[in-house]
This record gives sequence, structure tokens and C-alpha cells, in this order.
Amino acid sequence: MSDVATRLDVLKTYKLYVGGKFPRSESGRVYEVTDAKGEWLANAPLGTRKDTRDAVLAARAAVKGWAGTTAYNRGQVLYRVAEMLQGRREQFAAEVAVSEGIGPKKAAALVDAAIDRWVWYAGWTDKVAQIAGGANPVAGPYFNLSTPEPTGVVGIVAPQAGYGHSLLGLVSVIAPAIATGNTVVVAAAADAPLPALSLGEVLATSDVPGGVVNIISGRTADIAPTLASHQDVNALDLTGAIASDGPGAAPALEAAAADTLKRVVRPELDPFAQDWTNAPGTDRLLSFLETKTVWHPMGI
Repeated sequence: MSDVATRLDVLKTYKLYVGGKFPRSESGRVYEVTDAKGEWLANAPLGTRKDTRDAVLAARAAVKGWAGTTAYNRGQVLYRVAEMLQGRREQFAAEVAVSEGIGPKKAAALVDAAIDRWVWYAGWTDKVAQIAGGANPVAGPYFNLSTPEPTGVVGIVAPQAGYGHSLLGLVSVIAPAIATGNTVVVAAAADAPLPALSLGEVLATSDVPGGVVNIISGRTADIAPTLASHQDVNALDLTGAIASDGPGAAPALEAAAADTLKRVVRPELDPFAQDWTNAPGTDRLLSFLETKTVWHPMGI
């Protein structure tokens, strides 16, 4: 009989990411996260409507400071996220591999693409005003200038299915919203929340102010309707919502959002058809911006 005792691994306790902190769900409940073969991976916190409302409060409190940060400084913060994610590349590759049931090489490629996506959006923070604003010609002795401003708090139903959805898809919906000065509350992929919850740890060490990004795991049918109907959420990204019936489906969420005149980004008809490795373009950067137009007399 061996004298060397068998060491037990320290299992990771996954938590929500709200207001720059890591609370457990207010319900105290968790749910099992399994791999592609149905084998247990971890327990994730089962976020509730109360958790979602708390996250909206945190996001609202962070709007003024984050929107008031210079575009150049926001770019530095997003670049810092890429740096920290690069430092934890192996961990995220392992989580993506087991979450999506893919090989280690494909998973590593997806993590690299997610890192690059943070860098790409970091480069846009001080340039988007050049394509979304400008000086407008008017018939009179006036300057007429249009400038983009962030919409405010954006509720995001993260991609829930498809290749690359657990991390690259998640980054692809978070980064453009915060690059332009918005704050976000994200409903993570219910089937693959581990990369999203680990991303909260990266954000907490990347100079991203608390409340700018808030990540909730759990049932999309519980979290998404709260975001859609909440009067302090200004816009809604339904990328991960399904186009069928039910409380967490796109039609019901759009109807709830209409009561408070939210901007809405509609989902793909087939979530599995979304290829997150494609170049992102500027559509998402422009989706959550408002245009402020100022008139000013010439010569004054």
C-alpha cells in the first residue's frame, strides 16, 4: 500500500459577475453543466430575475463614468482585456473544448480569434465617431455637427448555439457594445456558461470598471424576459434568442421591449448558421449609438 496520499483537485466554484464582484446567485441554487457527451463538468450559478435586476442597477450606475471616459482610454482598456485573455489562453482553450465538444486545436484557434477580436474593437473606439458623425451642410450661417453617443444599458442574450458561441460569439457581442461607451448585462449561453463566467475574472483584472460588463448564467427563459421588460434597459441584443414561441424567444422579447421603446438587434433565423470567425464589420458598433446634432452660429 502506497504511503503517498492521493491528492484531490480543488474544483472551481463558478460565480456570477455583477458590478465588478462575484456573487453567488441570490437563490443559492446551481445547475449542472455537462460536456458534449453529457458528462458533468461543473456547477454554474442559476441566475434569477433578482440577479438580473441587480445587474441592471450595476450597469446603470456605471454608464456615466464609462460613457464619459475618452474613446482613446476605452481602447486601452479593451486592449488590456486582450492581454489578460492571452495570459489565460490554455485555460480558456480547455473550457471551450469541453463546452463545445471540439478538439484542442480548434478550441485554441477560437480563443486566439477572441483575443484578436478584443484588439480589433479596441482599435475602433476612437475611430467610430468618424463614420457615425460629421459636419452637415445647411442653408444658413450655421455649423451643424452630428456626433454619436452611447445608448446606455444594453441587455444581451449571448449566442446560445453554434460553432464558437461560448467564447468568440460572446466576445463578439460584448466588445462592440462597450467599445462605444455602453454598459451591458449578458445572459450567458445556458448550455456552455463556463467560458463566459471565466471571462468575468479576466474583465475584473483588466481595468474594466465594475458594472460595465455583468454576466448572468442560468435559464435564458428567466433572464431574457427580465432584460426585455426592464424599464432601465435602453437596448436589447437578441442574438442568442430563438425565433420560436416561448418566454425566452425573440418574438415575445421584442414585444416586451416595445413597451419601453428599446432598440433591438434581431437574432439570426438559424443560430447554427452564424459563423463567428467571420470578420465582424461595423454593424454592431453602430447598433447602440444615438446621434446628437448641434447647431452653432458661425463667427461666434
